Amino acid sequence: MFKNKKQAEAIVGTLSKPSKMPGYAYSTPAKRCLIGQKMRKVVGSMCAFCYALKGRYVFKNVQEAMEKRFASLTNDLWVEAMTYLIGKVKNPHFRWHDSGDIQGIWHLEKIVQVAKNLPQVSFWLPTREYAFVSEYIEKGGEVPSNLTIRLSALMMDGPAPVGIAQRLGLCVSGASKLGNFNCPSSKQGNKCGDCRKCWDKNEFAINYKKTLRCHPMLITICFVIFTFMFIKGLEK
Repeated sequence: MFKNKKQAEAIVGTLSKPSKMPGYAYSTPAKRCLIGQKMRKVVGSMCAFCYALKGRYVFKNVQEAMEKRFASLTNDLWVEAMTYLIGKVKNPHFRWHDSGDIQGIWHLEKIVQVAKNLPQVSFWLPTREYAFVSEYIEKGGEVPSNLTIRLSALMMDGPAPVGIAQRLGLCVSGASKLGNFNCPSSKQGNKCGDCRKCWDKNEFAINYKKTLRCHPMLITICFVIFTFMFIKGLEK
């Protein structure tokens, strides 16, 4: 159907390339998350710390690219275009939504179909839309062996939805500031490196270390104040 990459990107936009990941991803605006919109207002929630609402994610060109992807989700050619693009990069690992989340059962069905079309690729889908996933599976929806769905915890240092995941045959993930972490990225430059646990269904639970970073502007201001005070001290 598609003769080249440009034709497919005209339908679904470009794939995203998070620096942490070993391969490509597909990001949509975090502000479009259905559960996320509500959870961002909850103090201590994971969404209140959302990395996709700051840093490079808020750059105008990045936001425009994510909005284009979001608008494409209902396109009838979305599955075919995504299948073409992901297959074209020839990377064995792909992540859905380094920013954003599924918008309904219909969206999940499309993601599942892409996974079925590309059995040679391992897909990882983190989500807080438990209800959509539950309804999909309870109605007989299939989760292909190459798609790992991880139900993400709602609260920082809070429990992951283990009961729901076990009932549905899925996996979980969570994040905390202290504790035991089986995600090694915090020890290797915030990168996956050679770790692929998030894509592995045999790894039921993944716990990420959450590092609370200062905003770059705050660091700059503190540096200027410190320098000013240091110079004043020398003048005395």
